[in-house]
Amino acid sequence: MSTFALTVKCPTSRGIVAAISAFLADQGCNITDSAQFDDQETSNFFMRISFRSELGRSIAELTSAFETIASKFTMDYAFHDEAKKMKVIIMVSRFGHCLNDLLYRWRIGALPIDIVGVIANHLDYQKVVVNHDIPFHYVKVTKENKPQAEAQQLAIVEETGAELIVLARYMQVLSDEMCQKMSGRIINIHHSFLPSFKGANPYKQAFQRGVKLIGATSHYVTADLDEGPIIEQDTVRVTHAQSPEDYVSLGRDVESQVLARAIHAHIHYRVFLNGNKTVVFPASPGSYASERMG
Repeated sequence: MSTFALTVKCPTSRGIVAAISAFLADQGCNITDSAQFDDQETSNFFMRISFRSELGRSIAELTSAFETIASKFTMDYAFHDEAKKMKVIIMVSRFGHCLNDLLYRWRIGALPIDIVGVIANHLDYQKVVVNHDIPFHYVKVTKENKPQAEAQQLAIVEETGAELIVLARYMQVLSDEMCQKMSGRIINIHHSFLPSFKGANPYKQAFQRGVKLIGATSHYVTADLDEGPIIEQDTVRVTHAQSPEDYVSLGRDVESQVLARAIHAHIHYRVFLNGNKTVVFPASPGSYASERMG
């Protein structure tokens, strides 16, 4: 029995939920999970529904039949096959904690994605990646060759059919062109609790300010550095007795967890762009279960 998800964004209006529920029932579909949000400020309505097609309807059939309702409510919508794994490219520099964490989660099935390649501007993690039978692409980036390097990276994305780029501590600023081309499809992990302490050395800034909490932020990448819509955040407590190096070490675990949770939300179509913010629905029951324990 096929399991699908329907995602909907449209202007708020009376009768949306009733129309969608009635449609799915008429199509022989049984709803297993549902979440919705009506944003009073933007007058936008968001909804995500998981359901089983008990009569074996295909995505093409459901999409065609749903068009009348979608047109009536001016919906931006899509049906998704929950069994299909999203193709992902990971980009990394010289900090490997997020990459290693993602590879482990991917290996045990806790993060159901299809890693179609890793792009790096250094060779530090070539062996690790190759040992996982994942293609490794070394693309050296300098001030002089940055446009050519980025063109090479985009070519890899297109050749592999990657639907999402994950910046796992990739320490290069992407061009406006690349950000626009992959809008809503590049996720970054920033080693700080944005919007505070931006830039390359946020832990030092946090130390100098004497903060009691440090954290990490995962967000979509835009042309404005570290200003993209936030998907996931978390913190860890620190004290006056700890050093900037302690902050870095404690921050590694938070960064890895925050990035993994953001990717999990994106690949399960739980994240909706809402201006410069996001709507992130809770995970469906069972979506965190892994295929094996280790």
